Amino acid sequence: MTGLNKAIKIAGNQSKLASLLGISRSSVSRWVHKFGGKAPQAQLPEIYRLTGVTPHEMRPDLHPNPTSGLPENDTAAVQKESD
Repeated sequence: MTGLNKAIKIAGNQSKLASLLGISRSSVSRWVHKFGGKAPQAQLPEIYRLTGVTPHEMRPDLHPNPTSGLPENDTAAVQKESD
């Protein structure tokens, strides 16, 4: 399961994730079908805030480290989970 699919599942469906993000459902659908499950970098912090799916899970190509892209106060928690 891709990070985007995980975020969609947590939100409920593509429409609900789109609504939470304040974007159209077709935008989320494009991420899934046209961009291979890759959400834009600019959306990753909000997706994390809303669903808990980390930037690393969403885009390991941009965030190879599990704590990359996280707010500073959240990096310690993720490091403990991965230990």
